[in-house]
Amino acid sequence: MRGYLEFLRVPFAARLLGGTLLGRLPNGMAMLAVVLHVRASGGGYPLAGALGAVLGLATAVGQPVLGRAMDRFGQAPVLLPAAFASAAGFALLAAFGADPLPVTVLAVVLGGFATPPLEAGLRALWPSVLDGPEQVHAAYALDAAAQEILFTVGPLLVVAAAAINTPTALLLTGALGIAGTLVVVTSGPSRRWRGEPRAGDWAGPLRSSGLRVLLAALAMAGIALGVYAVAVVAYAERLDSGIASGVLLAAMSAGALVGGLVYGARDWPGELHVRLPWLLALLAAGYAPLTWAPGLPVMTVLAFVSGVFLAPTLACSFSLVDRLAPTGTVTEAFAWIVAAIGAGSALGSFVSGYGEHLGGVPGAFAGAGLGGLLALIVCLLGHRTLRPRPVRADAPICGAPVP
Repeated sequence: MRGYLEFLRVPFAARLLGGTLLGRLPNGMAMLAVVLHVRASGGGYPLAGALGAVLGLATAVGQPVLGRAMDRFGQAPVLLPAAFASAAGFALLAAFGADPLPVTVLAVVLGGFATPPLEAGLRALWPSVLDGPEQVHAAYALDAAAQEILFTVGPLLVVAAAAINTPTALLLTGALGIAGTLVVVTSGPSRRWRGEPRAGDWAGPLRSSGLRVLLAALAMAGIALGVYAVAVVAYAERLDSGIASGVLLAAMSAGALVGGLVYGARDWPGELHVRLPWLLALLAAGYAPLTWAPGLPVMTVLAFVSGVFLAPTLACSFSLVDRLAPTGTVTEAFAWIVAAIGAGSALGSFVSGYGEHLGGVPGAFAGAGLGGLLALIVCLLGHRTLRPRPVRADAPICGAPVP
């Protein structure tokens, strides 16, 4: 753990990581807050799942759009307006609930599309803050592990706020996004950062075949996350428990936190593109037993196990992005990673809502293992494209600060 302590002593490292985690708490809150609010407003599971899908798809579309803008214009001019716009969307949803439906859809789209790409921005900042690729690699591992805190704390905050009422949970979601964004954009590294010059083609990072394969695999893995977010609500209602959904979401995230910390605490043998399929296989295996849906104590253990290989998979993927993304597209490339997972999560949310309608709680959970398996298949089929291009010893890893 000494490497983590050394990393946190680097100037601005703790502030950037902490501020980004605070600003990304809505990522761990929004889906559950929307589902609970729609259910409290009289909407059924198909509607709740569909709106969860709209939220995820809107976020998936918005992240690369905002990421490309950050590569071009810098971070503060993009992040801060986005945070306020996203909060406005959640406030609109809090005011109207599930009816009238056009207003509800508009609110969900705004809340998702304008989600500030803090996650992509942080990973673009690390090379300008840290010393050398070794520290950057350690930062990715800690980032992937620490972000699970937001998926542990976020659902618990939603459950606590929803005990007052579900509009409070939505308003809190937007407010935390603004607070965290302010911490990041007022820091020196964020104010100074600019992307490297890039080729003027429309495809940006998507012209890398390896990155396209990585995005497809992570989108499939995202299906499992979307399935899980809706299925735990169905499971909690079956138990008539007000806290079960938050407990299970927190348990999965706690497993990911532990797995990420262990993964980042040591160097692992083998190349990244060889390691990733093994991690995806273990991730898929962890999701399969969830369809059993036993009592809460055993289900909590299964939830914890299902998350253990999530953060290691993400950390490995982040390191690959640095090598696969074309020059000058790093923020957009990381935003595409967020978008791919979000798009998969949106599909999983939709599938899980109808799965519950057709097959009860086991039907709601059924798509999680399938999503993990599809991620592995995609990775294996495109495995050769994931071999990273060589990095010049004198080349920056990604974005550079402006003097």
